[in-house]
Parts: sequence; structure tokens; C-alpha cells
Amino acid sequence: MEEVTIYTDGACSGNPGPGGWGAILMHKDNKKEISGGKKDTTNNVMELTAVIEALKLLKYPCKVNVYSDSAYVVNAFLQHWINGWQRNNWKTSDKKDVKNKELWQELIELTKVHDVTFFKVKGHADNEYNNRCDELARNAILSL
Repeated sequence: MEEVTIYTDGACSGNPGPGGWGAILMHKDNKKEISGGKKDTTNNVMELTAVIEALKLLKYPCKVNVYSDSAYVVNAFLQHWINGWQRNNWKTSDKKDVKNKELWQELIELTKVHDVTFFKVKGHADNEYNNRCDELARNAILSL
């Protein structure tokens, strides 16, 4: 199974407000940068969108390492929040509707196609790929 590394980031100017996302996909010696934005969104929507859009580019099942500075995205998988949400009919532990349910469902479907492992990275630190994703996301906001 081919191995792919993905770095992602989302940004928002105001929350909600104009938002952008960026991702870098790396496979062997190849590197691809993608980004996009939305006029009225939230930071969490952009963080989720970055991962979804990157995974959608993969043409066949891969082993994927996803690096994100979003505790929201990473912890949902590492701390198994998504399992509880699905078990509880998309309700949080305090019985509220899970926000961004459609995006979570799309992401869960993509993680069934690929062998995905999530890693939390420190945002705005010395990780060149995370910093580049942040730049891609911020540039996407400017081009809205």
C-alpha cells in the first residue's frame, strides 16, 4: 500500500467569517499544494475541509499520515469522539447536536477507504509544512 503524508490547516478571519484551508500532500518525491476558501464559515469547518479535500485527491486506497494543528480534528479520532457521536445518533455527551455533522460523516467515509493515522502538531511553531499550510489557508482568505 502506497504511503502518503498530508499536512493540513484551516484559518478564519473572525469566527465565523471569511475562511480558508490549505493542505500539502507528499508521496515519495512528489509534493502537491491545494487550498480553498469560503466567504462565511468557521475555523473548525476549514480545518475539516482541508483534511477532506486532501483525502479526496487520492485515487486509490493508501496508508495516510495526516498532520494537523487542530485538536478538534485530531482528537475526534484519537480520543474516539466520533465513535460516541455515531453511537449517540450524532449527539455530544451533553446531548447537543454535533456541529458540522455532514463534514464529519464525509471524513469518516474517507477514513474507511484509506488507512488514516492522525497526528497533532503544534501550530505556528517551527514545522515548515504546517506553517506553509497556514500560509495557503490565509492566502485563500485574501483571494475570496
